[in-house]
Amino acid sequence: MEIAFYIAAAVAVLATIMVITRYNMIHALLYLVVSFLAVAVVFLTMGAPFMAALEVIVYAGAIVVLIIFVIMMLSLTREDVEQEKAWLQPKLWVGPALLSFVLLAELVYLLVIAEMPAAPAAASYVDAKAVGLTLYGPYILGVQLAGILLMAGIVGAYHLGRQKKKVIHRFLQEKEPQKERSAAI
Repeated sequence: MEIAFYIAAAVAVLATIMVITRYNMIHALLYLVVSFLAVAVVFLTMGAPFMAALEVIVYAGAIVVLIIFVIMMLSLTREDVEQEKAWLQPKLWVGPALLSFVLLAELVYLLVIAEMPAAPAAASYVDAKAVGLTLYGPYILGVQLAGILLMAGIVGAYHLGRQKKKVIHRFLQEKEPQKERSAAI
């Protein structure tokens, strides 16, 4: 079980790095799904199947669907659609597919090992009732603060999104030629 934890953690870190470094939103989204699934496997190896299921349902399911709807609401031109078709080459699927295959092999390994009788594990399983009692018992203040933080993020995203001037990320702006820069100095 320990090797499965480290493999899933490495896949999660690698996929998260790929999310951060991708310029294309769809490619980053594919790696984000792989990262969420890897974190779910980490939860599963630590004896928290309820948290693993929540990770898959809430994050890999609902949040990713929400991001896809936001992408769909953007008004894409015909040139954007043609460029997206050019980006959808099979060579771009190799990274997410390889990481997903590693997670699938690890999950099959965990299911085969779980079927075999083994010595009692040091960690115990946590059920949904225990999670709820803990969250809304001694940690209620943390849950409320997280809700306030999420609300502040939503309000900030609303205010940033209603700008009339189109803002382009500095990495996506076209670079000035060297001659113009030297003439400006």
